[in-house]
Amino acid sequence: MTQRLRFALLLASACLSPALAAAQDKGSVNPRPLPPLADPDAPGTPAKELFGRATTPAAGPAQAYGSYAKGCFSGGEALPVDGTNWQVMRLSRNRMWGTPYLVDFVERLAARAPSAGWPGLLVGDMSQPRGGPMLTGHASHQLGLDVDVWLTPMPGRRFSRLEREETSATDMVRPDRLDIDPNVWTPAHTRLIRLTAEQPEVARIFVNAAIKKALCREAGGSRWLSKVRPMYGHNYHYHIRLACPDGQGACEDQAPPPGGDGCGEELAYWFSDAVLHPKPPKVRPRPKPPMTMAALPAACRTVLKAR
Repeated sequence: MTQRLRFALLLASACLSPALAAAQDKGSVNPRPLPPLADPDAPGTPAKELFGRATTPAAGPAQAYGSYAKGCFSGGEALPVDGTNWQVMRLSRNRMWGTPYLVDFVERLAARAPSAGWPGLLVGDMSQPRGGPMLTGHASHQLGLDVDVWLTPMPGRRFSRLEREETSATDMVRPDRLDIDPNVWTPAHTRLIRLTAEQPEVARIFVNAAIKKALCREAGGSRWLSKVRPMYGHNYHYHIRLACPDGQGACEDQAPPPGGDGCGEELAYWFSDAVLHPKPPKVRPRPKPPMTMAALPAACRTVLKAR
């Protein structure tokens, strides 16, 4: 088994676990607060339990610390739940936070969406108020630089609070996972993703491989396609990742995406039988222990304890 395939099987297993299959989970109009931790300062306390209980941002200048999957941020802002061209979904999760850099980007993208024939953005998860690991749903989204945008166009009315918690996004992928569903995919989807990818702040966009296939078919050879990377799941939304803002040396960027449009053998790999129908391992791997504060930048302890 190649290293690449081994990684794919492990990632597929992780993405099918209950904790990571929560993008479409319904919320609640009356969410219950989490109970206090018996010993939050214990070295073995999972970092997600600590950051998941931080309901307000950390005071101080806006600064991202660490990497997208091991980090946090201070000086966070919440995206307003309603804008002229956006609505925030799943308010009970309290994940409409980000660095001011991300909040400004979402507002500007929403303002430009009608130029692509898209009526407005339904915004899913951004980050927790101080970033860090989440109790459910994501391995990344920790730096205040990631946002999920539903592939369902915003309706011409405001959703009620109940609708924001219980409405599901539209699945763009056929049941066999080999292509998009032509009954729901439209040229406007391509235009919206292209508009997003062409913004200079955007480092990556993650979509289901079937969506990448559709984009390649409709816009193959375009330079912006190099930013659009296939990833497990992501059939209901596309994940936007911004590069670290200039001057923030404590923020760790990813390496640039590979050259080319990513529409050749690299994409074909995602539709191989080994990826679409992986055989279960003979010995189920042991689950990794949850990340503790020791795995995060030292600055995240200060962020967590800030008033």
